[in-house]
Amino acid sequence: CDSFAVSPIARDIIETASLVNGAGVGIELARAKHHANDPYFLQPMDGVDSTGYRASWWTQFYCILWRSWLSVLKDPMLVKVRLLQTAMVASLIGSIYFGQVLDQDGVMNINGSLFLFLTNMTFQNVFAVINVFSAELPVFLREKRSRLYRVDTYFLGKTIAELPLFIAVPFVFTSITYPMIGLKAGVSHYLTTLFIVTLVAN
Repeated sequence: CDSFAVSPIARDIIETASLVNGAGVGIELARAKHHANDPYFLQPMDGVDSTGYRASWWTQFYCILWRSWLSVLKDPMLVKVRLLQTAMVASLIGSIYFGQVLDQDGVMNINGSLFLFLTNMTFQNVFAVINVFSAELPVFLREKRSRLYRVDTYFLGKTIAELPLFIAVPFVFTSITYPMIGLKAGVSHYLTTLFIVTLVAN
């Protein structure tokens, strides 16, 4: 900023602004024509629509999705830690409730294991989202005030970019705990459980 303030371009802009405020409107127009092809001179924003955004909704969504996806790929260690943490917690829960049988005690234990299914998927992902949200909030607020994108495009792009992780975590958790606890056998029952746990996680 300091270097720009003493540059020739800044002096030209200050002169142009002072001409607009003074009586030299004709000179200012001539200067504007002179700078019409100057890439550093601010031109009228022809592409801005009535909402105040230069880019369309789809362009904003695509850019946010691409940027969020790159940020996910840039930190593979975080993905590995999340999956390892999920596998360890699932193994712990599976070993506590290992091999339940359908008697009175077994039904109560299965109820407890299902409660842990839901609470683990809920709070593990809530804490992850809170961490990301706190880290990205200043950037989001600055870019939102600059009208670079809408809130809905940011939310959808960020959510879809992280969707593979939020599908993989419930898959790992359910695949480990379901057979260890001895829940109802059958592919359809397993897939129903996986679907519900994935919905809870997301």
